[in-house]
Amino acid sequence: MPSRRFVLIAAACLAAPLAAHAAGVMRFASVNFAAALEKGGPVLVHIDATWCPTCRAQKPILDRLLAQPKYAAVTAFSVDYDSEKPVMRELSAPERSTILVFAKGKEVARSTGDTSESAIAALIDKSL
Repeated sequence: MPSRRFVLIAAACLAAPLAAHAAGVMRFASVNFAAALEKGGPVLVHIDATWCPTCRAQKPILDRLLAQPKYAAVTAFSVDYDSEKPVMRELSAPERSTILVFAKGKEVARSTGDTSESAIAALIDKSL
């Protein structure tokens, strides 16, 4: 019989990916990213760090924008600045607080350090 502590830890581990998915942003996985690019639809990648104040400012903006019907087709990924350096090299994006957008399988725009909601919306619009 599993201990209470085990059950609580397992529940927390299961809830974390679900919470990220509910917000509309998935943790980056190369296979999922490649599949999204292959489909040709709009794709967004946000390189963030939990300790980065600019990234923390960008997250609620991205959540608000991605919740809008206009951006329902956008597949969004989050890349952890501290633990996913190979992904950042693959994307040629060495900085945290970087947002990249793709359309028809190709990168169409990127921004680093922007916390203006209208500018981030305009960036995402380039992928539609």
